[in-house]
Amino acid sequence: MVFPVASGLVPAPTSVDFGDDVLMIGTGTTVSGPPAAVERLQDAVARRTGIRPGWADDASDATVVLRVDDTIPDAEGYRLIVGESVDIAGADSAGLQHGVETLIQLVSATGEGWGWPAVRIEDAPRFAHRGLMLDVARHFFPVDEVKTVIDRAAALKLNRLHLHLSDDQGWRIQIDAWPLLTERASGFAADPGDQGGFYTKEDFREIVAHAASRHIIVIPEIDLPGHTHAVGVAYPDLVDEPHLHPALLADAERLGHALPVKGEPYTGWGVGHSSLRIRDERTWDFVRDVLAEIAEMSPGPWIHIGGDESLGTSADDFAYAIERATSIVRELGRIPVAWHEAGAAPALAEGTVGQYWGSLAPEQTHAAHATHFVARGGKIVLSPSDAAYLDMKYDADFPLGLAWAGTVSVERAYGWDPAALLDLPDEAIAGIEAPLWSETVRSLPDAELLMYPRIAAVAELAWSQPGETARDWGDFRERVGRLSPLWQSERIRFHPVDEIPWSAR
Repeated sequence: MVFPVASGLVPAPTSVDFGDDVLMIGTGTTVSGPPAAVERLQDAVARRTGIRPGWADDASDATVVLRVDDTIPDAEGYRLIVGESVDIAGADSAGLQHGVETLIQLVSATGEGWGWPAVRIEDAPRFAHRGLMLDVARHFFPVDEVKTVIDRAAALKLNRLHLHLSDDQGWRIQIDAWPLLTERASGFAADPGDQGGFYTKEDFREIVAHAASRHIIVIPEIDLPGHTHAVGVAYPDLVDEPHLHPALLADAERLGHALPVKGEPYTGWGVGHSSLRIRDERTWDFVRDVLAEIAEMSPGPWIHIGGDESLGTSADDFAYAIERATSIVRELGRIPVAWHEAGAAPALAEGTVGQYWGSLAPEQTHAAHATHFVARGGKIVLSPSDAAYLDMKYDADFPLGLAWAGTVSVERAYGWDPAALLDLPDEAIAGIEAPLWSETVRSLPDAELLMYPRIAAVAELAWSQPGETARDWGDFRERVGRLSPLWQSERIRFHPVDEIPWSAR
């Protein structure tokens, strides 16, 4: 697919046909349609061009008409036509929003001013799940920063925000039945100098509502039975003694990190050392109470129960924990989600969604665990750590991020085939999600440097149909480069990698 020099469309639309003309943007440009969509377009055009389009009460008088058209067949699909005026029709309100984001990307500088190139676009997503995971446990992101991340995600047509709310380093969500979780276990993070924090129930509902306004569903995660050291800071009787395995000892010595001590805050980066007391009934009172309050705050259909890196837990205890936790989520009327290791549990709840975080060359056991979710009537979310993890370094010298899964260039983030990863048909793949773990993150700009431009690659893999219109690295890098002025106008701090030919205007 070849786009005019002035335009950079990411993700690549299904069908694009450019004309030769340009519709100029000026002080007389007006927009009609649903208020939220109109305001989004007005604000973005003003930031990009300095010109704020006006409001048109009557569509017949508007330069840009935004509307929902239920005859468009695909959920979240849209049709965009730029001619003597602009018409964007969405199959639903989400599709309309996606069309608006495409029009924002089409804003182009010409010799005579700002305009939109003549074009006809028909577009719809490949996968229903197009996600970003934000680790707020190791570094706490305040509500306003999470809302900014939501806005950024929506601009690339992502529609899921997975919030990793608990881990060894901190507990981030108010639970009325167990108040010491936030009183004692929320004030620390993965770095001793980093500020902790937590979301009140009002905070969390504000995040969920803002996400919904951008057609994004929040997926809350409470990690268990491992990654639960912070639980033991609040309630020591709920957890086992830390499992000081050889890899943990070696990493602590290499990094100069302290080892975990039961009941004391942990600021290291080690994993696999913590576990709930799986056979203690009080533990399951805790799990049920927490998940019930999470469900009450989260109208979305999914609750993530973690399930990864339980290195000190026996196979029988792990299976028992996963089967019981996923059943509780089901009893709460929600769909459980779990990391792929949870697929080792023979009787995990039917319909549980698995999240694969192994490599692009799957280990046999990882692949078997992941595909067990499908055998149990669920689907798979793909998050290969050596391609989709946004916290991996771009290269060995990049100051942020880790490299345990290797370094991840933009080309590597783009150059894999979701259908080939686990040899699954599209209907077994829920979609793609890009996790951002936050061991080395100390601010939102840090997070953005790790996210951008690689999040654009993940967004295109999740949205764009395979075939001639996508998967062309040379074309993709050109289109991403043309987004530089837009990202700058949105004040996104991106890493200007040499792989991308960045446009100045």
